[in-house]
Amino acid sequence: MIDNAAPHIPDVQAESAEDTTDFGYRAVPKNAKKPLVRAVFDSVAGRYDVMNDVMSLGIHRVWKRIFMTTLAPRRDLKLLDLAGGTGDIGFGWLNGGGGPAMLTDINASMLSVGRDRAVSRSLINDLTFCVVDAEAIPLADRSVDRVAIAFGLRNCTDKSAVLSEARRVLRPGGRFCCLEFSRVQVAALSPIYDAWSFGVLPRMGQLIAKDSESYRYLAESIRTFPDQETLAEMMREVGLERVTYRNLSGGIAAIHSGWRL
Repeated sequence: MIDNAAPHIPDVQAESAEDTTDFGYRAVPKNAKKPLVRAVFDSVAGRYDVMNDVMSLGIHRVWKRIFMTTLAPRRDLKLLDLAGGTGDIGFGWLNGGGGPAMLTDINASMLSVGRDRAVSRSLINDLTFCVVDAEAIPLADRSVDRVAIAFGLRNCTDKSAVLSEARRVLRPGGRFCCLEFSRVQVAALSPIYDAWSFGVLPRMGQLIAKDSESYRYLAESIRTFPDQETLAEMMREVGLERVTYRNLSGGIAAIHSGWRL
């Protein structure tokens, strides 16, 4: 069931700027962001895959295939997929010959869609599903070979905590990979991209998912996310090494990679 109500921002006053975080272009108390993000994805879960195609004109499928080559699935490697949502990365990992995969998300509605999709693809026996807050991963140190997060890091309240947790659960020689919307690097693309993001997407969200506000938030969250160099430095600060990134479609999205050595 899709909740068509726009996410409600609680009327909570933060004591200082240090007590707030971004929710799109709005500053909200840090303890309010997770419920707000959960409300967004509760609202769009049933139409999330359709809207991904609309938002990216289908290009997200190409980006995810490139992301999978970065993850380099092998049968002897174990994947932790954070913010795994409806399952695209976990499915790609298994179909590419990867080993056991744990598909996690803070949002049970998204995981439910992912589980149904796994059943329909006969992949259910190769996946473990678990509601997980990426800022506090309930796994032992050095327990997985790959950690992936695709289009989820920007929705997290404490992004550095997510990066630190990812490094903690990686085995030595393990790799963290992030696919996320990023900062456009081609000046000519910027006005077109802005018009699409803030003009077209909310209208399409209303038409397809009966929810324009959630898609307005998603567009805003992209603009407040750290740019390519900033995210790379954040990864280095938590101890990830050999950090690199690759721009996709002129920087509309980027793949960041770092290793635990």
